[in-house]
Amino acid sequence: MSKNRKLSGFILIVGAFFVFVSASEGAEMKWERIRDGSLHLLPKHAASVRLSWKAVWQADANRERIYLVDGAGRLRNERDIHPEETRGEHVFTLPPGKADYRLGIPGYSFRAYRVTHDDAVAAQFEPAKVHFSIDAPQNVELYFRVAAGAKAVLNGKHHGGVGAFRVTRLSGANALRLDLQKHAQYPRFDRLPLPVSGRDEIWRLNLEGSGKAAFWLDGVENLFAQKPEHLRPLARLPGRVALTLREDTLGTTPRLGGGLPYAPWPESGFSALDALGLQAAGFYSFIDVRARQPEREIGFRRQYNQRFGIGLDLTLLAKSGRRSILAADQETLAGVEGWLSDVIRLDSGGLHYLALADEPNLNYPDYDSFEKYFEVISRHVRANSAARAAGVRIAAPASSRFGGGPFREDARGRRGLAWTEKLLQRHGDVIDAIVWHEWMARDLFAARRYRDDVRAAARLVGLDEKGRPRKALLINQTNISSGSGVSPYQQETHFAALWWAAVAINASGDGLLDMLNWFPVADDADHPKGMLRDQGAGFTMKPVAFAQQFMRRHWLPWVRRLENDAFEVDALAMRDGKRHSLLGVNKSVRAQQVSVAGIVCRPGAKLEFLAPDSRMYKAQLDCKNDQVRFDLPGETLFALAWEDA
Repeated sequence: MSKNRKLSGFILIVGAFFVFVSASEGAEMKWERIRDGSLHLLPKHAASVRLSWKAVWQADANRERIYLVDGAGRLRNERDIHPEETRGEHVFTLPPGKADYRLGIPGYSFRAYRVTHDDAVAAQFEPAKVHFSIDAPQNVELYFRVAAGAKAVLNGKHHGGVGAFRVTRLSGANALRLDLQKHAQYPRFDRLPLPVSGRDEIWRLNLEGSGKAAFWLDGVENLFAQKPEHLRPLARLPGRVALTLREDTLGTTPRLGGGLPYAPWPESGFSALDALGLQAAGFYSFIDVRARQPEREIGFRRQYNQRFGIGLDLTLLAKSGRRSILAADQETLAGVEGWLSDVIRLDSGGLHYLALADEPNLNYPDYDSFEKYFEVISRHVRANSAARAAGVRIAAPASSRFGGGPFREDARGRRGLAWTEKLLQRHGDVIDAIVWHEWMARDLFAARRYRDDVRAAARLVGLDEKGRPRKALLINQTNISSGSGVSPYQQETHFAALWWAAVAINASGDGLLDMLNWFPVADDADHPKGMLRDQGAGFTMKPVAFAQQFMRRHWLPWVRRLENDAFEVDALAMRDGKRHSLLGVNKSVRAQQVSVAGIVCRPGAKLEFLAPDSRMYKAQLDCKNDQVRFDLPGETLFALAWEDA
């Protein structure tokens, strides 16, 4: 799986990060070198906002998309930035309004963004938490607000750049300092509780040092401004969502699964794994372990198939420790032969995909060396007719990311799509499925990248006479972040539930994908990003596990066409004979008024919500003139279920 690689070289940053420039006929404000975060903008009158960018690292291998959302949650503008656009600019126009616009710069970003606007636009910056948000020069100064009685905490993480903060309360009496430690574990960071006051207070924040900076607030709104008078609670209007169901069926939903361990599942965790309702699994097969323990894998594979009912799986070949570079030698061939024998022996039915390398575009020295290895091993697998009769299929290339490049220096020549295309041109006859891993779409609204990539993969393989991809499309591993670079604000909270629902809905929307696996199912020491938390004597469910459980309750095999005019709410329509479901997620804190057209109001229709506290409850439906309406709270999953008469 992908791991962040250290950048080489030093980036010289010239000019201030946040600059306020006076002029005789007005004023201009600049926000420099944003990498991950949002600007909330409230114009006094019609205004324009100029966005410009330049490459920082591997921009020529990665596309990005910037969003402008209005005060009611409608997408007003977006800028799709293609890999070749390493430098550029775009102008957004802001009509005046009573609520804040949001200009979103989703991380992880490969570009540094400058935003310039008139001083008549009150602007507040919302940084990411734990992940770095800016590349800062020396002497950055910002302000933040703490409401009366609030228990605010200023937080920071050392990313090799800014090393300390100074904070000063403008009313006097308090000047504090937070030194940032270099923690060995990425999720760890430093905290500075601020004194509670009986009145609203404005604090000044000074960053010490330069380079990557991560700073954020807990206990109050996570907002920073260049001018104290711009600080205020955000103004939001209620949102409106119009969904329209159509009768035609687009395709099938993918099997929802997860990455399972290289061992049997402990009996103490049976109920937790059962609750997830996994339909698919991702495994590793370590050829060096097989050489020492030929029977190691057959036991746990039998358990996952027979006890947990998983009939669709994908196995990645590697060596123990997830060492990824394999040679077409006797050791590898013996490991492959042993794996094929296990599948034949188990005779479990279903399909068993084999990926011959783990993220080769990240790990192999170059494409040619991977292709030579792939050619030998794939022909060996394909020649085993008994294995094919037992359901063995070849999936390739299991790349690190699809539309973009992996996290390494020469990513431009290693984009997943490009390597997949080459492999199909030369070895398409032995490839049964296209598989990739997708990481680092950390923003909830960037989940639409998954739909883009699935569509691109379908175009690559083409469609058959039934409108199905000519080769199966599989996302075998995905998560908010790659490697161990995780934020507990994302992995341990309801954010992960919203993210997983948004990803599953976007990836499934066209009925083209066959498998979607969260990686891994349970935390391990190096990857604290599972659906389940290992408590030693058993497993507990994280918020994302409750989301998976909720989704599976309403997950049906066929995708119906659905029209959705919303940006902040994702939805997926499904059917199974007379049964129908509409699954959705409100990714915003904003409440939404939802209307659904194109269905007949049935007396037995049920609406369920999954709330931010992971509690599921039934909600009220308003059904008139064959149109369903309901009020959808912020940050909530919903499912509408009904049956034909």
